[in-house]
Amino acid sequence: MRYRIIVLMIVIALSVTIVADFITNFTKPAFSTSIAPGFEKTGGTLNIDNSQLPITTDSLKGKVVLVNFWTYSCINVLRTLPYLIDWNTKYSDKGLVIVGVHTPEFEFEKNIDNLKKAVERYGIEYPVIQDNEYKTWNAYGNNYWPRMYLVDDQGHIRYDRIGEGNYDQTEKMVQSLLSERNSKIGMEILESNSKPSDVNKTPSNQNKISGFLKQPVDFTKIKTSELYFGHKFKDTSLGNPEGFHPGQVIKYATPSNSSIKSNTIYLEGEWKNNPDNMELQSELGKIVLTYSAKSVNLVAGGIGQAIVHEDNSLLDNNSKGVDIVDDHKLLIDSPRLYNIANHQSYDGTHSLIIDIKGKGFQAYTFTFG
Repeated sequence: MRYRIIVLMIVIALSVTIVADFITNFTKPAFSTSIAPGFEKTGGTLNIDNSQLPITTDSLKGKVVLVNFWTYSCINVLRTLPYLIDWNTKYSDKGLVIVGVHTPEFEFEKNIDNLKKAVERYGIEYPVIQDNEYKTWNAYGNNYWPRMYLVDDQGHIRYDRIGEGNYDQTEKMVQSLLSERNSKIGMEILESNSKPSDVNKTPSNQNKISGFLKQPVDFTKIKTSELYFGHKFKDTSLGNPEGFHPGQVIKYATPSNSSIKSNTIYLEGEWKNNPDNMELQSELGKIVLTYSAKSVNLVAGGIGQAIVHEDNSLLDNNSKGVDIVDDHKLLIDSPRLYNIANHQSYDGTHSLIIDIKGKGFQAYTFTFG
């Protein structure tokens, strides 16, 4: 997604900075004089009762605050949630407050009801603030999902983490700032002995969805990058010769198997070319993709259901994703990320065919793990 970060590599030479397409590991300490910006709420709030409103940097003085920029259909964001949930469970009574600033990428993510379903689905209990107009995002000068800032009890930014990973380092910084804060008020000083593996012991993380999100990811072995369906994105990869026609309904036909390229989306049926998605206008449609990764996800919405084939057969129990029912069916219940396939290894290339039934099916992006 937009500057969505997986792996970061910065090389500075002759005043030129080069940023790799895949970003995995970028953490920087922040100067203690950096004052955290306020929360510019542009939308609703979740998991906050009236006695806590308004939630501001002033009202949080005296607490250690983890500001988490997220968007609920982003797989890179979702894989951080089990750790955030774990930290909220372990440290909320010791002075930590996590604030999820939800800055949407897609239009459907601006809807408070959709966000509420996502918060419930993933078991998020810490405060969430909608940032539909990117005001808090811009105040922090942010460009990435996910991104975490740690703010000390005096309101200073002390830590800045872009992307997934380094959970042990982030947790140790949480512990350090809590110990610093608690030593001033006579509370217990934390020992830095908790490890990220403890995330598996958190009760709210012991379910099928969290199990999928906690799976280790080797980004060096993922050969297919994220693929968008909407014409407004630069990372689109539509292989049909009919091409994109913004705002129009186009009848697409899949080419012969010998003409299908890897890491490229192919459509069949009548599809409306929307800015951030392709929307099926005929009753039947098809999406074809050849990819190289251990898992594949589809961000989808609208209405409809689909039969999923991979490598010329239905998905089996060893490869079906958490959102596949009866070994091969994908049912769209709300606009969100759907996990389609999970393989045991990164070996090989897979041919995916999604046969769709239902006018109104919307496809936004493929992501991989």
